[in-house]
Amino acid sequence: MEYRQLGRSGLRVSSLTLGTMTFGGRGRFADVGSTDVGQAERQLDLCLDAGVNLVDTADAYSDGLSEEVLGEALVGRRDRLLVATKARFPTGAGGPNDAGLSRHHLIAACEASLRRLRVDHIDLLQVHEWDGATPLEETVEALDTLIRSGKVRYVGCSNLSGWHLARSLGVAERLGAQPYVSSQIYYSLECRDAEYELIPAAIDGGLGVPVWSPLAAGRLTGKYRRDQPLPEGVRNAPGSNADLLPIRDEARLYDVVDALVEIGEVHAVSAAQVALAWLLTRPGVSSLIIGARTEEQLVDNLAAASLTLTTEEVDRLQRLSAPPLLYPYWHQAASITDRLSTADLALLGRTLD
Repeated sequence: MEYRQLGRSGLRVSSLTLGTMTFGGRGRFADVGSTDVGQAERQLDLCLDAGVNLVDTADAYSDGLSEEVLGEALVGRRDRLLVATKARFPTGAGGPNDAGLSRHHLIAACEASLRRLRVDHIDLLQVHEWDGATPLEETVEALDTLIRSGKVRYVGCSNLSGWHLARSLGVAERLGAQPYVSSQIYYSLECRDAEYELIPAAIDGGLGVPVWSPLAAGRLTGKYRRDQPLPEGVRNAPGSNADLLPIRDEARLYDVVDALVEIGEVHAVSAAQVALAWLLTRPGVSSLIIGARTEEQLVDNLAAASLTLTTEEVDRLQRLSAPPLLYPYWHQAASITDRLSTADLALLGRTLD
């Protein structure tokens, strides 16, 4: 297992992270999985044996039940694992202040997560989404207060836009508050939208990049093939969590899957391992969050940490999945390639190949 620095922080995280959206199985998360405590303990042990040192959850997963299951499974394992969770969405019966990134909600949500997780601190607390109704200064100061109180070690964000992220870092610097050390994003061979702004912004701002759903809700596992019926048990029904990840270009997706399967056959590994290994080569990426409904899936995904693709294989997948350059990037690619920063090259570097 490789360990990567989480942005400019002093924290080192494994290149693979255990995701716990499958833990619990309550409400709308039932289609994702229903991992119980015993199964969660087994997953944690498999990850620890593989060298994983980070586990990621959120208070919104299964209405807090994911954190509860994880909290029980952490007993006897806490000292070997970093715990990341998120806050932003309502949990429980709710009320007018049971959502958002206000000081009230963030502190209450953090304290509730501590109780459910049965821990005395959270290693990485991430804001789960943007809140345009709360002054950003209030959010930044509340997060800084949680760090100074010892309840949280580091703070990060998830699912922000590029300007949200840049403004958040600017406010933290102006207030002398602890900045985000990570930006958790959706990024995969099926959807590389993050390369336009979020990856360059993270590199420039010194943030690590944990990636959620690196297999695009299972679409890059090789189970979804062109002109073939969907396999049994897939979670792409309308209204499901997977339905939140729309397929932008189905033909391109199947071209990518065909390549993943072919490359996997060369290495005698699954298509999923190839997709994960490719993503680990991308600029700025710190860790891939992998979750599994079965032990077999988890073991297979963990093996991706030891898979090395050839330059030709990486380039083939890059070409097949490359998104078009939007303005102003096509203009920059045509006119300023002589003076590009490391952050610029995260997107425009492919135009120089």
